[in-house]
Amino acid sequence: MLRFVVRRLFALIPILFGVSLLVFFWVHNLPGGPTDALLGERSTPALVKQYKEQFGLNQPLPIQYVKYVRSLLEGDLGTSIATRRSVTTEIRTRFPATIELALMAMIFATAVGIPLGFVAAKRHGGVSDHATLFLSLLGVSIPVFFLAIILKYVFAVRLGWLPTVGREDILATRQHPTNFYFLDAIIERDPTAWWDSFKHLLLPAIALGSIPLAIITRITRASVLDVQNEDYVRTARAKGLPPREVDRRHVLRNALLPITTVLGLQVGLLLSGAVLTETVFAYPGMGSWLADGIGNRDYPVLEGGIMFLAIVFVLVNLIVDISYAVINPRIRYS
Repeated sequence: MLRFVVRRLFALIPILFGVSLLVFFWVHNLPGGPTDALLGERSTPALVKQYKEQFGLNQPLPIQYVKYVRSLLEGDLGTSIATRRSVTTEIRTRFPATIELALMAMIFATAVGIPLGFVAAKRHGGVSDHATLFLSLLGVSIPVFFLAIILKYVFAVRLGWLPTVGREDILATRQHPTNFYFLDAIIERDPTAWWDSFKHLLLPAIALGSIPLAIITRITRASVLDVQNEDYVRTARAKGLPPREVDRRHVLRNALLPITTVLGLQVGLLLSGAVLTETVFAYPGMGSWLADGIGNRDYPVLEGGIMFLAIVFVLVNLIVDISYAVINPRIRYS
């Protein structure tokens, strides 16, 4: 098992190196630049030259890239050109919000998608199966930002049931030592704070989790349909095992491998979709922060933020690989 994990860790090195190259040269080829965004109408050749020298943007790109990689290896992601705050500090403040949103969206997608796909497979060809396929296709087709606007209009504006923006009530004065609002509410034993955070998180999580929900539903349905016709499932039924026992021990467990793959891959979708969702709901997470960074052409924010999310993504996929070895021991020894 240890050898399996070490091999996966070494495989991540060239991936991260390639990501750093792509991120750096993509950011530096964006139209405009930090000086244009900062100076605006006050831009003059002399001021542009001064700002480029101040931020090291007048140096050749290869030299800037070497400094960028060196700072990454030292754990220094730089300083925001727009706000003059440390990128590491910004991530420490905003990433917990994105984690809470992504986890809530994934819990929603998994808790609804797996049972829905399982029921659709068990009733293959029936009304519920066709309805599930139609709804999952609809869920994949609707853009995240459009669904977010619809949810916000219906449940926040028209019905007034849920808040429209932020992570908590704008009048709240609570302390958040970890920046995980749910965890802080539990630590402080404040059910009011927990409920407030949950209400603010519900609509963004549903909007963000809609596409993963549809994909998980369809993959679960297809996987269960494949597994339930295998020889070992028929043998278990022939031995007289109760149907629920067959479904739990033989069908669902063996159908988990492709579902686990999808769950790991959806993390990237959640992190990228969070940009649109957080922008619509004015949610102060990594997505809205990176959107502001694009508008400001803030190179350190984009380079540090995207690279950090890339590292998170590859680590999540490493966890998925390890989970394969737990679910199926044959993979562990291959």
